[in-house]
Amino acid sequence: MTDTTLSPAGRDAALTALAGNEVDVLVVGGGVVGAGSALDAATRGLSVGLLEARDFASGTSSRSSKLIHGGLRYLEMLDFGLVREALRERGLILTRLAPHLARPVPFLYPLQHRGWERIYTGAGVLLYDTMAAGEPGLPRHKHLSRRGALRACPALRKDSLIGALQYYDAQIDDARHTMFLARTAAAYGAHVASRTEVVGFLREGERVTGVRVHDLEHDRTFEVRAQQVINATGVWTDDTQALVGERGQFHVRASKGIHLVVPRDRIQSSTGLISRTPSSVLFIIPWGRHWIIGTTDTEWALDKAHPAASSTDIDYLLDLVNKVLATPLNRTDVQGVYAGLRPLLSGESESTSKLSREHTVASPTPGLVVVAGGKYTTYRVMAKDAVDAAVHGLGRSVPRSVTQRVPLLGAEGYAALWNRRRLLAEESGLHVARIEHLLSRYGSLVHELLDLIAGDKDLARPVEGAEDHLRAELAYAASHEGARHLEDVLTRRTRISIETFDRGIAAAPVAAELMGAVLGWSEEQRHREVEHYRLRVEAERASQEQPDDETADAARLGAPDVVPLQVQ
Repeated sequence: MTDTTLSPAGRDAALTALAGNEVDVLVVGGGVVGAGSALDAATRGLSVGLLEARDFASGTSSRSSKLIHGGLRYLEMLDFGLVREALRERGLILTRLAPHLARPVPFLYPLQHRGWERIYTGAGVLLYDTMAAGEPGLPRHKHLSRRGALRACPALRKDSLIGALQYYDAQIDDARHTMFLARTAAAYGAHVASRTEVVGFLREGERVTGVRVHDLEHDRTFEVRAQQVINATGVWTDDTQALVGERGQFHVRASKGIHLVVPRDRIQSSTGLISRTPSSVLFIIPWGRHWIIGTTDTEWALDKAHPAASSTDIDYLLDLVNKVLATPLNRTDVQGVYAGLRPLLSGESESTSKLSREHTVASPTPGLVVVAGGKYTTYRVMAKDAVDAAVHGLGRSVPRSVTQRVPLLGAEGYAALWNRRRLLAEESGLHVARIEHLLSRYGSLVHELLDLIAGDKDLARPVEGAEDHLRAELAYAASHEGARHLEDVLTRRTRISIETFDRGIAAAPVAAELMGAVLGWSEEQRHREVEHYRLRVEAERASQEQPDDETADAARLGAPDVVPLQVQ
């Protein structure tokens, strides 16, 4: 493998390799499907480029419920194929592809009706477990009495259930996972660059032959030629197709889902919780020292880059969760809020909650492949199908996809290092809890972090205002993980923006100092980054006080995107 980092030098080298040259496959969009497509194509021996207009996973792929799951509720829709496929992918991610990033999570499903509900729901969960048979990594479900359910989750109101089922799914830090996909693709030779916006497509007659790219970091425009271009831009699919001058064979609608983050001590439970709502599903998901509560499912037709959670959205979730909790939550318990958009294939249903979570791949014009729809869990299948279509357009023999056997960086050796975590703590001088934290974020790449700390003991200090993280992690995000701006680190490489009550304001100056040392920022640029982040937080807070989508969107757009102080 080649360069294993998304370093500043690696970005420059990628753009040099792409500018004015031709690759076999150029992927537009650095979300989970785009990054997965780049990895799939690179591991088939193709020359590959991956361009992302903002930061990796900056759209949908950093704002999900962070679950790797089969979609238990899709069984009710009789979508057995989707569930089986997702369960197979769940097993691969947990055991082979990203065991350092994914982990099992138990869920309690409260029962409210005697007799039929236990039989009906129990049969569904039994089918779920049976369909996952042969995919190792998770315990099977079990039936609980009301007393057993309350023992697992004392926070529940006693009158909210008569018993429960407990089953297992898995969770992952979606943004870090997507970044690892892009980084692994780069390790296998893909030319990967964020902050590179595709502003047009090149044509020879009816054939798409490449793209025009605006490098946002250096304010320059250049062309990249490709035998095949894959449009993997999620909720921006229709916008990207408009650049081609093609309406496309399908349309993507955006469904907004919001999530609340509350401290772990606000809900007494040793398990996650899932229950039905009138329009969707209520999740209470354990997330380190926090809980993630979600989600909503409403149509969104406003700004796609910064979907806003309104006060009505937040109150809706709080009302739902308080129907089952003995001690209600209120707005002061909410540490973080985030909103994301699901890219759903547009159909005849007026309700976004009923639109298909399956994906579609099409080639609307020669040289162009479009992939859209799907679920986070099945990203690898979507990527494989997209690259299969691109290979068909290449017209030559290309090996089949091998990504089901390609672990991400950090996966190999993770289990052995986890077993050695106490020895690593002794060798490094860090507490074993810190080593466990690093292993669950970097896997076997933990040595790169420990080497940084060995060279500068100051990097072993906790981040002021975000003590769960070490200063080394913020520097490493800029030097190895492709972070170009402060919000990249505070919202995606870490989750400081939703895991601290001040939304990362106190940590911002420290992060700017550490990032600036890597990226060569002037003092003025550091101040600019901190001020931009402060305005972003203010705008998000203001949007969350607004009564509806329109006013929330207007408030959120009060903070413009950050741009570099000087072009170089």
